[in-house]
Amino acid sequence: MMAVEGSTITSRLKNLLRSPSIKLRRSKAGNRREDLSSKVTLEKVLGITVSGGRGLACDPRSGLVAYPAGCVVVLFNPRKHKQHHILNSSRKTITALAFSPDGKYLVTGESGHVPAVRVWDVAERSQVAELQEHKYGVACVAFSPSAKYIVSVGYQHDMIVNVWAWKKNIVVASNKVSSRVTAVSFSEDCSYFVTAGNRHIKFWYLDDSKTSKVNATVPLLGRSGLLGELRNNLFTDVACGRGKKADSTFCITSSGLLCEFSDRRLLDKWVELRVSVPSPVVGAVHVLAQVRTEACGSIPGARPSCTQGGTPGKISLREPELGPVPACGDLYNCLLSAFFLSFFPLLSSSAQNTDSFTVSDS
Repeated sequence: MMAVEGSTITSRLKNLLRSPSIKLRRSKAGNRREDLSSKVTLEKVLGITVSGGRGLACDPRSGLVAYPAGCVVVLFNPRKHKQHHILNSSRKTITALAFSPDGKYLVTGESGHVPAVRVWDVAERSQVAELQEHKYGVACVAFSPSAKYIVSVGYQHDMIVNVWAWKKNIVVASNKVSSRVTAVSFSEDCSYFVTAGNRHIKFWYLDDSKTSKVNATVPLLGRSGLLGELRNNLFTDVACGRGKKADSTFCITSSGLLCEFSDRRLLDKWVELRVSVPSPVVGAVHVLAQVRTEACGSIPGARPSCTQGGTPGKISLREPELGPVPACGDLYNCLLSAFFLSFFPLLSSSAQNTDSFTVSDS
């Protein structure tokens, strides 16, 4: 008897849900949500989820600074102090980003189930490519100097590094990587890129004659850097040299050492930045000459984290008592953008040539 009554109630509920009045209410609610989304726009983001230099990028042409805040990419204009935003439609947290050399595109990596590497048109703030090969998360991304390729390094459990011909949406080269990777940088001539991480510096070589002509994915050739007595260090960032030092690769360790590797992957020399690490809020920005690896100047301020080719010159502080998180050099507009843990820009720099680079703590 009770089973019959339960079946009757279920049948009545189904009929009620199919009724025109219920469908009308649903459609009205859906329309209200659509109307609301068309009227509401994101004006400002308060907060930042940067994790080292991989989460901060500077457009070398315009000086636009990009950083992630959850599933949103904030495009900050430091001259106008204005924000624009790119919303990740997957709602997955953005873990890494990088501008293309011409500043037209931005590549992002994300975390979560089946994460994607996405390419965005900066001017239109729209997605132009979606690349999926990782399983758990994307630790680092970078454009090649020609913008033809994108390299993406997965989380440690992914154990994979991919080179994408992103306009064709194919992986042209790939290999395993067992270490936790914190940063990646392309050489100036695009013949190789370098990954840095926990007890890890590795040079990955691209054979363009194979990657351009073969449709299938080719094995990526990797050779470890010869770390010597620094083999137990955590390398937090890496930058391939430019100009006169194009054959060199610069890395920074969590203990405050700036290292230079030769084109033979040998650790040529290193200098101690003399930074203490009592707190992530205390740090410094150092400007060093590339050729001599000598300090041109420094700014008191957190843990070594970000290196990128930059420019020498005068540095003016608006808030000298506060320390920056990551910094990235703007080669063309001579702007050095650094961000505090309180999410505001710190300093600017003017310069005349490109024979130095900057190191920022985070």
